[in-house]
Formats: sequence, structure tokens, C-alpha cells
Amino acid sequence: QVQLVESGGGLAQAGGSLRLSCAASGSTFSSYAMGWFRQAPGKEREFVAAITWSGGSTFYGDSVKGRFTISRDNTKNTVFLQMNSLILEDTAVYYCAAVARPWAPTNTNEYDYWGQGTQVTVSS
Repeated sequence: QVQLVESGGGLAQAGGSLRLSCAASGSTFSSYAMGWFRQAPGKEREFVAAITWSGGSTFYGDSVKGRFTISRDNTKNTVFLQMNSLILEDTAVYYCAAVARPWAPTNTNEYDYWGQGTQVTVSS
């Protein structure tokens, strides 16, 4: 099993940046593909980004392509989400997720472990 703890959320202005971190513990981090998802009030959880266990491949949701970057540091058991050019629609609770496989799925139901989430609020 793996435990996930997100951090780095907060309030940002439109056009600004935030960097989210997700620290993993309890298992071999490099054995897990990692994903970021988000959920806005009244909406379904949405895929944001994913990265393979080696970090060699990344995937992004259409709404964040070109603005967000996912990366990982397997020596620090941490996955990151760099969010640039933030827009109001990026406001949501952001969740980190893990699954014990090499490739990185984009569906919520393929992930086995979830963090508690961190709030990101973008203001105009």
C-alpha cells in the first residue's frame, strides 16, 4: 500500500502559477504510476495529468495541455504538478492518485490509492 499527501494548494490570481506536491510513503514509489485529478463543486472528478512509473511518459487532459506539467522525483518519493497560466476554471480540489503498474491510466477507476486533496482557488 501507499499513502499520499498533497500540498501546495492555495489562492492564486488568474495568469499566475502554483506548484502542487504529492509525497508518497509506505511502498516502493517507483513501482507506481501517478496521476493528478481535480474536482470542482457540482462536477465529476476530472483527469488532469499522469506520469509513468519511470517518468518517461506524461499525459494531460485537454483543458490543461500547454499550461500544466507533471513530473516526479523517485529519489524523494514525490510527484509534482506545475500549474502555469491559471484560469478561473482551474479552481477545484486537486487529488493525487497512484496505481501499481508501469503505464499511467487517465481514468479515475483505474487508480487504487488517493490523497486527501488540496484546494486550489484562482481569482480574477
